[in-house]
Amino acid sequence: MTRIQFRRLDGILLLDKPTGMSSNAALQVARRLFRAEKGGHTGSLDPLATGLLPLCFGEATKIAGLLLGSAKAYDADIVLGQTTDTDDAEGQVLMQRPVPAIAADALQAALAALTGRIRQRAPIYSALKQGGEPLYVKARRGDAIEAPEREVHVQAIEVLEQQPERLRLRVTCGSGTYIRSIARDLGEALGCGAHISALRRLWVEPFAEPAMVSLDQLRALAEAGDENGMDRLLLPLAAGLVGYPRVDLDAGQAERFCMGQRLRDSSWPAGVVAVYDAAGGVRGLGRVDESGLLASQRRFNL
Repeated sequence: MTRIQFRRLDGILLLDKPTGMSSNAALQVARRLFRAEKGGHTGSLDPLATGLLPLCFGEATKIAGLLLGSAKAYDADIVLGQTTDTDDAEGQVLMQRPVPAIAADALQAALAALTGRIRQRAPIYSALKQGGEPLYVKARRGDAIEAPEREVHVQAIEVLEQQPERLRLRVTCGSGTYIRSIARDLGEALGCGAHISALRRLWVEPFAEPAMVSLDQLRALAEAGDENGMDRLLLPLAAGLVGYPRVDLDAGQAERFCMGQRLRDSSWPAGVVAVYDAAGGVRGLGRVDESGLLASQRRFNL
């Protein structure tokens, strides 16, 4: 087998993750195809789920944690009448109950209780850690588990389709929200139980209308030896920072910023800012205090 010659590569790939593959497995396939020395993803999608998984290569890995905390939207197919141990179709059925006739207003009332800032219990089969170990590892071992509750923000839940035993919902939510938990809790509110049968992530801020790329597209380009074509699919690191106020520095200021020195300008906006040089290149992230003092938080070697 030919050993891969990895290379320095910086940028963001908007991957359309296939079903049946973990987020980390998808990342490693893409990283090998690109021959990227360094890569990371911006928050796991369940193996069952498909859709947008931003992958960060090289210097872009420095902002992966920022994208992890962004708002997201999903389309979820939900089966009513069955509860599973994983809260999705990959798990074992724990209970089967008849599904009552559900009026549209009753469904909306149940969804309203799951919207806004709510307390949500994570699925037992999740990557959340307890005692330094992921819950899914404990669950597979048969340990008794009490999944933690935490506050999450669900901005909106829209009913796309309602059938007697199936629902299709569009959920817009903040970081840390489990769509499987929404399905589970909705099923209990309706008195019949429920689980996710399919899940697709549509967008993640700031990529509101993503042009996603599949692994099959990447494989085809790699097999054709079109590495330049692959590289053209990458977004620049700056594309992940469009939601931050911009501070532009002249050549001297940019050099000082990159050396870790602090700068002051009372016209700069307070808070976290994206810092650019005179040529329009992004140099890092900084924080400006109320007096206009800029301190670097992350510096990019681009």
